[in-house]
Amino acid sequence: MNMAEIDQIATYGLGGDFRLREPMRRHTSWRTGGVADRGYFAKDLADLTRFIRTIPRDEPVYFVGLGSNLLVRDGGLRGTVVFTHWALRQLALDAADCALIYAQAGVASPKVARFSAVHEFEGAEFLAGIPGTVGGALAMNAGCYGSEAWEIVERVLTVGRDGELRTRTREDFDIGYRMVQPRFATEEWFVAAWLRLPVGDGQRSRARIKEFLHRRIASQPLEMPNAGSVFRNPPGDYAARLIEACGLKGRRIGGAMVSPKHANFIVNANRASAADLEALIEEVRETVRTRKGVMLVREVRIIGERA
Repeated sequence: MNMAEIDQIATYGLGGDFRLREPMRRHTSWRTGGVADRGYFAKDLADLTRFIRTIPRDEPVYFVGLGSNLLVRDGGLRGTVVFTHWALRQLALDAADCALIYAQAGVASPKVARFSAVHEFEGAEFLAGIPGTVGGALAMNAGCYGSEAWEIVERVLTVGRDGELRTRTREDFDIGYRMVQPRFATEEWFVAAWLRLPVGDGQRSRARIKEFLHRRIASQPLEMPNAGSVFRNPPGDYAARLIEACGLKGRRIGGAMVSPKHANFIVNANRASAADLEALIEEVRETVRTRKGVMLVREVRIIGERA
């Protein structure tokens, strides 16, 4: 996007914050990575749709929430990053159906869990253990404690490259374990979801949330920058068990380390570069493949250019 195109954005009367050379280390939970050519912090959903229309069709676009499942390589990102956490924060009971919760993509997943409990719903407690946003949970079918995001999704709202909003249902996607693939050809991003949950006991729901948070604090290295579980659990087994069985707890490359507390977490222990983290991810995967005959599949998304 050149200066003429930036000037064109101004003529659209957009109300968000447009930035050049935005450091992605500020927007990922690993606290490392290169810079994005362009970043946009939309004011609200309407502003976001207007901005999308200004982006050239051949330019890469990335939607980023809390960056809790993301590694941006040290060479940064060519294209535009849209930061949803700053804009898409609406969380409410649906005006037409109070049995549905409407949650925009930038809302933190734990906030949805608490909102659900306050309104006497049950079934969303597991979201308290997911450190990302609703948008990220939709994109990867995030889950924990035996539940997954798309189990409670009735429909979603997406925005396309043309800036148009579309309502999509579960039937529009192939949904699996930590995987969501659209059945349509257009490029679209999640901007909101309607969640249907059974009416229950809010006090019991709050107790379960508290229990899940205690378990998370006890078992995960939350004191160090991390991106949650690095690998999916293979069928009938656990990635953490396989990694630990290979003696990889505490293994380091540069500032990156396999957590001694939870083997499926790789932490930024001392100013790790994205290259350090990616190299350690690949070493862990190759070691488990060689010693245990299992090829682990990454949960974390790696994007951008190598330095």
